[in-house]
Amino acid sequence: MTKQADYGIVLMTRMACEPERFANASELAGDVQLPLPTVSKILKLLARAELLESHRGVKGGYCLAREAEGISVAEIISALDGPIAITECIDDAPGECMQESFCEVRANWQQINHAIRHALDNITLAEMTHPISADLVTLGDGSGHATSSAWAKR
Repeated sequence: MTKQADYGIVLMTRMACEPERFANASELAGDVQLPLPTVSKILKLLARAELLESHRGVKGGYCLAREAEGISVAEIISALDGPIAITECIDDAPGECMQESFCEVRANWQQINHAIRHALDNITLAEMTHPISADLVTLGDGSGHATSSAWAKR
């Protein structure tokens, strides 16, 4: 995930905290302490992906295109970074990898990519507005599998 996607999630989460507010790029840049050119670029990309609506005028600005419960983290990342994958061998872009035709682990990587995508699809922007405590997040459960106590309660 790029910084741009990370910043996009931060901006969208900020906007989800006040969904009735129309915020302009300058206000949002100040709210989240990011450079205005970066914020402007990200907002335009999110509007182009129909995750934000842009309203012109004195009281204009940006607002969420739909409720935060209906926007996934995966949608935000995809809008800013393109297809979500940790390798080049993804279903959306066959032929991108030079080893594709003889790679013995391609299917395994696709399974991993699907798991990551599924996890990000199941985290909503609304959930991102409620930060979890670092004490609740663990790096493993002793079985070699990463866990998060907060997500395990879902």
